[in-house]
Amino acid sequence: MQRKIFIKKLAPDKNLLERWKSAEILLLGGSAGSFKILFQIVKLLAPDLNKTVIIVIHRKKNFFSEIEKLFAENSRMLMREIGDKDILNKNTIYIAPANYHTLIEKEGTFALDVSEPVWFSKPSIDVTFESAAEVYKERCIAILLSGANQDGAEGLLKLRNSGATTIAQHPEDAEMTEMPTAAINIGAAEYILHTDEIFTLLST
Repeated sequence: MQRKIFIKKLAPDKNLLERWKSAEILLLGGSAGSFKILFQIVKLLAPDLNKTVIIVIHRKKNFFSEIEKLFAENSRMLMREIGDKDILNKNTIYIAPANYHTLIEKEGTFALDVSEPVWFSKPSIDVTFESAAEVYKERCIAILLSGANQDGAEGLLKLRNSGATTIAQHPEDAEMTEMPTAAINIGAAEYILHTDEIFTLLST
């Protein structure tokens, strides 16, 4: 049975805005081609957002050291790389570390896992999204961005089935279309938003 999909071309509707405002956690997943939009999101998020923000991006071991200063200098929120058993705090942007899968535990802490890569990737977006679905359910909003493989699609579907608000970047705007397209094709994305619409939502 095909799931209902909403494609917004203007300002987000009232229902989406309400769900964004009531969410406790924002998940952002991306791979190739997602750096620019993630950088813009980091810049626009308000310091008093009152949410936990988690970024899972496919990256090499030295990625965090290369972008930490750039992101931190342009972010109005505290930014840090995730450590094992770190407590999830609001008004903080967390970046999943390389060579580990990041899971969210029911106790409100992170867990780092050394299992095999998923879709040739570690960290895996699927792994983080699926664990968030079990803990946060409808209190979560997740956005899947540009990427060159299908990681994140199944995790986004699990989030949607748990009651979370799920968004895919419109493939027309994605530098690499495979990741958001995979999510759209399996009905994981409740909303398909253009890049400017994502910025509008997250700055509201």
